Amino acid sequence: MSLVRAETLGKVYNTVGVPVPAIRDVSFAIEPGAFVAFVGPSGSGKTTLLNMIGTLDPPTSGKLWVVDTDVSTLGRRHAAEFRGRHLGFVFQDFNLIPVLTAAENIEYPLLMVQRRPAAERRERVHKMLEAVGIVELADKRPDQLSGGQKQRVAVARALVTNPQLVLADEPTANLDSATAHRVIELMRAMKDQFGTTFIFSTHDPRVMAEAEVTFRLTDGSLDQGPPAGSTRHG
Repeated sequence: MSLVRAETLGKVYNTVGVPVPAIRDVSFAIEPGAFVAFVGPSGSGKTTLLNMIGTLDPPTSGKLWVVDTDVSTLGRRHAAEFRGRHLGFVFQDFNLIPVLTAAENIEYPLLMVQRRPAAERRERVHKMLEAVGIVELADKRPDQLSGGQKQRVAVARALVTNPQLVLADEPTANLDSATAHRVIELMRAMKDQFGTTFIFSTHDPRVMAEAEVTFRLTDGSLDQGPPAGSTRHG
């Protein structure tokens, strides 16, 4: 059973009354535990596609199933509930809350989205701090962290609710090459450890090289044939 499946998915934005297609009749399937990249230049539609998978933006046409749910029919409230139960997010600008420590940022989804008991929250946060290798940074605020350390906090925050799927939008865009490589290797390790499916939007060749499956977008459409849906070997 596919974790994510799209059938003739489309998205059209109205800009000053003019329809602008962003995604055009896209169909694909992603299996559980995959490490997937949607790739393409800026404006190709990859972030729009990620936002639809993440139930942040509803499709205009077609069908989209995520974790056995037809998310193309969800209203705003049910979409938010679905995200809290099943999805995690990693952003290129980290999106950490400046006044909170690293541990508090990681804890935030447990407190606000899933409302877990305090003892369970502390245990989960410590486990994630250990998993991403930043236990000693638990009490540091974002302005006291490097870019790579912030992204480790963001990865831990995305995984703390034990989601089936993590969506990462250009997660290496603000990182140098060495740090980007370490963050991608960390995400692969998290996939292996927790069985989480990762889907990226990226135009970074470093991420493309690490992806097990690649879908290439051009002007809102999936390219036909390799490398679309290609499998990484080695």
